[in-house]
Amino acid sequence: MSTCLFCGIAAGTIPARQVYSDDHLVAFHDIQPQAPLHVLVVPRRHVSTLNDLEPGDATLVGEMVRRAAIIAADHGYDRRGYRMVLNCNADAGQSVFHIHLHLLGGRRLGWPPG
Repeated sequence: MSTCLFCGIAAGTIPARQVYSDDHLVAFHDIQPQAPLHVLVVPRRHVSTLNDLEPGDATLVGEMVRRAAIIAADHGYDRRGYRMVLNCNADAGQSVFHIHLHLLGGRRLGWPPG
C-alpha cells in the first residue's frame, strides 16, 4: 500500500532505526518511545488490522512474537521482563493501520495498561 507509513519503512523508502530485517518482518525503534526499549515489529506484507488476518497468517504472527522475544533478549530484558502489545483499531490505540507489535522494556510497566 503506497500511502502506508509502515509499508514505506518496510520498503526502505522511509527511514527508520532498524534493529532487524528479513524477508517477512522489519523491526525498528518507535519514534515516540514509551519505554527505554520501544521497538515495533511489522510484517512486510500490508495487513491493516488484526481483524484482517487470515488463517494462514498464524505463522506470521508467531514470527512477530518470536522475533520480539529475541530482540528483548538481545537488549538484556529477557530476565528483567518486557511487554508485547498488539492494538486493533482506534479505540485500542492503533494509529497506523498496518499491524504491528510493540515491544516495551527497560522500566517497570504498570497493570492494567492505559
